[in-house]
Parts: sequence; structure tokens; C-alpha cells
Amino acid sequence: MFSAPHLSRFRLSALALIASALTLAACQNASAPTLPSAPESASGYRTDLRTRHAEKYMAAAANPLAAEAGREMLRRGGSAIDAAIAMQAVLTLVEPQSSGIGGGALIVLWDGKSVRTYDGRETAPAGATEKLFLQANGQPMEFTQAQIGGRSVGTPGVLRALELAHRKHGRLPWAQLFEPAIKLARQGFAISPRLHRLIAADSSLRRSPEMAAYFLNADGSPKAVGTNLQNPALAAVLKRIANEGPDALYTGPVAEEIVAKVQGHANPGSLSLNDLSRYQAKERAPLCTDYKRWQVCGMPPPSSGGIALAQILGTLQALETRDRHLALAALKPVKTSAPAGSEPAPEAVHLISEAERLAYADRAQYVADSDYVPVPVKGLIDPTYLASRAALIGERSMGTARPGTPPGIQVAYAPDRSPLRISTSQVVAVDDAGGAVSMTTTIESAFGSHLMVQGFLLNNELTDFSFIPEENGQKVANRVEPGKRPRSSMAPTLVFNRQSGEFLATIGSPGGSQIIEYVAKSTIGLLDWNLDAQAAINLPNFGSRNGPTELELGQFSPGLIQALKDKGHVVTEIDMTSGTQAIVRLKDAQGKASLTGGADPRREGQALGD
Repeated sequence: MFSAPHLSRFRLSALALIASALTLAACQNASAPTLPSAPESASGYRTDLRTRHAEKYMAAAANPLAAEAGREMLRRGGSAIDAAIAMQAVLTLVEPQSSGIGGGALIVLWDGKSVRTYDGRETAPAGATEKLFLQANGQPMEFTQAQIGGRSVGTPGVLRALELAHRKHGRLPWAQLFEPAIKLARQGFAISPRLHRLIAADSSLRRSPEMAAYFLNADGSPKAVGTNLQNPALAAVLKRIANEGPDALYTGPVAEEIVAKVQGHANPGSLSLNDLSRYQAKERAPLCTDYKRWQVCGMPPPSSGGIALAQILGTLQALETRDRHLALAALKPVKTSAPAGSEPAPEAVHLISEAERLAYADRAQYVADSDYVPVPVKGLIDPTYLASRAALIGERSMGTARPGTPPGIQVAYAPDRSPLRISTSQVVAVDDAGGAVSMTTTIESAFGSHLMVQGFLLNNELTDFSFIPEENGQKVANRVEPGKRPRSSMAPTLVFNRQSGEFLATIGSPGGSQIIEYVAKSTIGLLDWNLDAQAAINLPNFGSRNGPTELELGQFSPGLIQALKDKGHVVTEIDMTSGTQAIVRLKDAQGKASLTGGADPRREGQALGD
């Protein structure tokens, strides 16, 4: 019998709650946050993807070369985390705009006995202050002013997290996991249409000499699709990491070059050698909650993804308990002529979007790094609290939700009104022993800080902190503090059969602050609508970040749009560039297990297995 892993122990502040401050925070008009465009531009919707099937193991990533590296490790007898490490190394090369060894990652892992989570989120340097992104006049910087250069670079964490997970769950030697990436970096890979498009769209790239030399022709034009792109500098760094471990990046010449690049930029940061050498990944207790017949496990803070997904599902379950006519199972998607081939029922879009409004309102108010802020996690996912939130959902849209008052609040904070951005990638894998992993990995915005060191890009992760440290005398929970991890939307997720405890699915997505919407949609597709992995991912993206109701451009019928407007929704159609990967474990009538997998048609991903 699978027992729910114990929730994280969250540090409690000694500060008493001031009733008047809480009332102010709860009643404050939490105006809709700034909603930027997707952190990576769209590159089309593929219609050629089909559900993949395998008997023994499977790996899926946002690029087929990375997926192939993952499958190669599984073929060699590797574990799910071995496959994830190989895929991350290749993604550093072939999808440099999204993730890499200069960034961070959050990992949710099933070892066949228990769920484990590993936090490789970047940290603010010791020299950072809460005024990091304020101008001289006290106003917050424009995003690009903060992003480009050393100011935004946090201490990278992905390699330390992978090292920690591999030490406990790896089967193959560490060095072996980097062989595919090293080979590709030396021999080169063909620039894909998506990478070409993102290079061409990035006007800041030309101001980085290293990036311009690597991605552009002599005349400043982007290198053509299919151009063989070699990266001997990255091959050398990966070879050192393979032989020496992550210390090759966190100490010595590579670390010195990172620091020099960050501190020497015209927009300098304070990242130091001490910050790098002292960085530690953390194993945290997973956040697991029940949803109908299933148990859903994700990341605790500093991620908001696990909390928000639990809140969305819990709110929807409370709605169904209140009124069986609101059961999502009865609101199955219907076929359409759009590229996705189907769309959810208007009532499903309404209910899910409203539940997301409530979750995003709480996210902005309460969620940050729990090592620094007393996050009321248990209160935020408490069924009684979620039932009270569900009672706010009616026939018409609430427009903008206000944060609730969950039990367990220790300190009242001001809501975070900072821009919602992050650029990411996603890998999932299931090994031949039944182990599974979901890892979301990031350098923040497309091409990160635009600082390139030895063939890889440094993150701009510090811009995930609030640009505004306080409001009306109240601190913002997600403000910058030395050593603190910025809040994330990443939502790597594992799903289990609640009664038997058997592993069912691994799922996750990139996509900035919309990650929560994407993972919620696909998870509901798998569980409530009984879709296979590919069909659940293919569903049109939709939801709300506590602003307008967002619909994926070109994927919804006029009838659905009008039905939402009739319910009071302010509808906006936008590109919603998810990159969801999922693997589902099935059993036939004889009890024989097999795997099915899917990759997002909005990117270049693939699921591969044997």
C-alpha cells in the first residue's frame, strides 16, 4: 500500500500575526498581474505525432536528440535519473534557449518505494539585496533592463541537483551519462527550425559577442536551418564535468570565468566564487495530495507549481462534491476542425479557469522560498479551505480573484505584482524497474541572461523574484534576499493509484507562469477524461493566471468563445507554447504492464522507448 509521503516541514516564523494586517492583505484588491507574452515564441503545431508504446522503458524530452540520449541510457540498463541526466546534457547543446548547466531544475522521482524531490533551484548571491531591480527613483526596472547581463544571474543549481539524485538513484557511472552530449557537441548538430526561429527573433543576441559568433553569420543574419553547429568549448566543459563531477563548474577556471563574466558586464551582478562553491541542492519532502481515485505528487516551495496544481484539483473536486452536474468526467472534449482536433466543453473551461484564478491569487500572496518565508502550505491545500474557495465559483466568471485566508498564516504579506516569466524545458523517463522521474529545467527567459561561458548560457533566474520588495509597508514574500531561491511555476508531477499505490504517470511542462495551466489541463485530460498521453497533451491550452481567460490562438471554436463571454469571461487568444511530456503506465486484463508516451506538438519533442 502506497502511503502518502509526509509533507515538508516548513519553518515557522516567531512573528505573531497582526489581525489588522491580515485583514488588509485579505481584503486588498489583488489586481490582475502583468501578463507578458510567452517566454518562447510559438513555432507551429505538429500534426504528425502519435502515441508511443513501449514494453520496458521510455524517455521523452523537448528535442529528439535528447530523447534518444535518454533511451540510450535506459538501453544500457540505466535508471530514470540516469536518462534525465543524459537528456539534460544534450538539451544544454540543442535547446540552449531553454535550459542547461548554467541554470536550475526541480526533480520529482519515484524509486519504486517512495517519492523523492530534489531542489536545484538557483539562489540569489550573498551580495544581492531586495532593491536589486529598483531604479534610482525607486521604480522597478523594465524586464529587459533587468534580464540582460550579470545583474539577473543566480547561482546555478541543476548539476548539484542531478549529482544528489544520481548518488542515491543512479545505476550507470556518472561519466557515461555525458557521452552522447560530448559526442554531439564535438561533431555538431543540425540547427532545428525552432532554434533558428528563436535566434532570429532575439534582438539582444547580437549584442553578445560570444552568442553572435556562435549563432549568427558574419553579416549578422541567423545561421540557416540545417546548419551543422559545433560547440567544442561545451564539449570540453562537459568532459571535465564527466570526469571531475560538478566541481568542474562550481570551482576552478570555469567558475572563475562565470564570475568574471557576471561581474564584468555593463549591467553587473554580484555572483562570486563563494556563491558557487557553497551552493547546495536540497532534498525536500514531496507535496502529495489526493484527487478522487488518484494521488498527485509534486514539488513543495520554492515552487508554486505543486501547491497550485493541488489547489486547482482540490477545488474542482470540491465543486463536484457540491454538485454532481459539475463533474469534469461528464464534460469531455468534443471534436473540432482546429489543428488540435478537439476542444474541451465550455463549462469545463469555465470551471478550470475559475479554479486557476483562485490558485494564482493565493500564489501571488503567499508562496516563496519556505526556508525564508513561512508558507502556509498545509492550509493552502486543506480540503475545507479549498471547499470554501470553490464556493466562490458560480455561473459567471469572478474576473479577478482575491487571495483567501488559509489556516496556518504566520505573517501577512503584500501580493506580488511582478511580471510572470520563465523559460524552461521538460524531461520524463520510466525505467525497466518501474522507477520514474519528472524534471523541469530552466535558465528563465529565452537565452537566459545572454551571457555565454564556454559554450553554455547563464540563467537570468533572479528576475523570478518580485521586482517590488514591499507595498504599503508590507513586505512581498517573494522579494530578493541573499541566498534565497526565487519562486517558480515549475510543476514536475507524478500520479499514483490511490488505492493500490501503483505508479500511473509522470508529467510536466515548460511555459513560464502558464506551466500550472498546462500541467493542470493535461493531468485532467489523463485522469478525468481518460485520454491517452498524446491526446491529453494535444488538447488546446487554456486557463487563467487571474487575469483574462486565455485560449490558445487558432484552436477554439467561435461557439466556445461566445459561451465563455456569455459567462462574463474576458477572453484573449494568444500563443500558448507549452512543451508537455508525459509517460503513462497501463495494465491489460492479464495484469501485464506497458508504457505509453507523448510529446508536445508545439515544440520538437519526442517520446522513445523499447
